[in-house]
Amino acid sequence: MRIDHLAIWVRDLEGMRTFYETYFGARSNERYYNPKKDFYSYFLSFDGEETVRLELMTMSGIPPTKDDALAQFSGLIHFAISVGSETTVDTLTERLRADGYTVVGEPRWTGDGYYESVVLDPERNRIEITL
Repeated sequence: MRIDHLAIWVRDLEGMRTFYETYFGARSNERYYNPKKDFYSYFLSFDGEETVRLELMTMSGIPPTKDDALAQFSGLIHFAISVGSETTVDTLTERLRADGYTVVGEPRWTGDGYYESVVLDPERNRIEITL
């Protein structure tokens, strides 16, 4: 068994697709549309990896989340994208900060052996940028 994909409801489908393409090198499939549900989505792949993908979804009538991205709660809290090197973690974190995105965890070595930073995407989902 393996995880196939992670899905996120989004308000700005095109903006979120562009964010992941721009900063994380994601490649998108063609936009899917289901007219019966007024549902749109993209599947994003990273660095040629087809094994685990990110699905961005939008549909009329989905209410905005009331969760505070910085609060502690049960459920999915973040996902991690490995960028391959400590230098890339640092560089990408600084690029995102310079472009106005929120860095909620500075680059560091964690107690469990990861080098990572934590940033919020445009819709305040937590992303760990890892070695």
